[in-house]
Amino acid sequence: MSIAQNQTPAQRANQRRVAFATIIGTTIEWYDFFVYATAAGLIFAELFFKPAGAQIGLLLSFASVGISFLFRPLGAFLAGHYGDKIGRRAMLVITLILMGAATTLIGVLPTYATAGVMAPIMLLLLRILQGISAGGEWGGAVLMAVEHAPKDRRGRAGAFPQLGVPLGMLLASGVMALMTGVISPGEQFLAWGWRVPFLLSIVLIVVGYVVRRAVDESPIFEEIAAKKQQTKVPVIELFRKHWLLVILAALVFAGNNAAGYMTTGGFLQAYTTNPEGPIGFERTDVLVAVSFAAAMWFIFTLLSGYLADTIGRKRTYQIGFTSQALCVFPLFWLINTASLPMLYLAFALFAIGLGLAYGPQAALYSELFPASVRFSGVSISYALGAIIGGAFAPMIATWLVQATGTTTAVSAYLLVMTLVSLTAVSMLRDRKGIDLSINNQAEQEIGATIFDKRRPALESPAVPVK
Repeated sequence: MSIAQNQTPAQRANQRRVAFATIIGTTIEWYDFFVYATAAGLIFAELFFKPAGAQIGLLLSFASVGISFLFRPLGAFLAGHYGDKIGRRAMLVITLILMGAATTLIGVLPTYATAGVMAPIMLLLLRILQGISAGGEWGGAVLMAVEHAPKDRRGRAGAFPQLGVPLGMLLASGVMALMTGVISPGEQFLAWGWRVPFLLSIVLIVVGYVVRRAVDESPIFEEIAAKKQQTKVPVIELFRKHWLLVILAALVFAGNNAAGYMTTGGFLQAYTTNPEGPIGFERTDVLVAVSFAAAMWFIFTLLSGYLADTIGRKRTYQIGFTSQALCVFPLFWLINTASLPMLYLAFALFAIGLGLAYGPQAALYSELFPASVRFSGVSISYALGAIIGGAFAPMIATWLVQATGTTTAVSAYLLVMTLVSLTAVSMLRDRKGIDLSINNQAEQEIGATIFDKRRPALESPAVPVK
């Protein structure tokens, strides 16, 4: 009989609350993040960077998307340090409030026409706060999900906070589509309609706060706190002992993040709606197509959580990255037909690899790092992977198209990033089923990579505790 079957009704009810809290919280966080990225691709160049001209303004707009990634490590360092010292739940509430406040304030910013150069400066400062929040939020959410779960269900439990990304994207693109196509089309959207999706964040903050405050602290952290085994400076301990794991884990995420930000970062929205470009779709049509892509991404992210528990985290990743590599060229071949049905097909095919190579990440990362530095390890690896992969992917893609006049270079860039990640995940051992508790700290530090010549990773649930 599995561990999951031996659980009490109270334990199963608590895990459902944790799953609900993590998915609601991450959906709100990523809604805030993607609303900005969508607006950057559609209208921020005109509202905040217009004096730079159309092309340079669009590059600056995408650079403002990327700059927040540079501050993700700061959020990861801070949240990881305090998350390993004072708990996972407290950091989840703090990061949620920070993200929501920054997003709401963007909704009331003056534009360049009103405030001059101070407008883009204030926009960048608030985007930086979003980056700090995003850097700290993910680690806490996945650890709450994975550390509450029985060892035979960590993959699917860890997939729930991952679902917040496609759900946040679905919500952001859906609200933007509603504003551009129904409530404030045309000039009204530029005048005031774009502000509404940002202002809605204040409602979402209240919902997320109530939900997250209602869940119990991670049992792993409670055990660490009870035994007073918190590490004094987790980040130093992490890089002293586990620097190679941090690098490989970051590279695993980079390829998926670079591909994901082709849609979530606003590049494809800008490319397909540019009236002077080869496609020229209406904004609302593209936003609805992006919502469809988010729904497909959601389905395959959920599926990958179950696959990770069945065939392993590593193999699921390898299938996902292979699918992603096969789709990077067809993605633009289909889009460049300027056919709306082909746009939907392109997004659907691309979402398969995105989901399969994203769902297992929470379980894989959590099982890589020992309990005492786990929050720091997963948060910093995620933040560094986001910088390498997604930070400036939309800006790089825009520059490649402007420089070469073709999307082939963008596909080649995505292929390289995908192959780097496929190589990195193949260098890690699959540690499915390893004991995550502080009692097993010594075992957790053994055999995490193929370079480690010590005893192989412990994949059996029946592991003697040293």
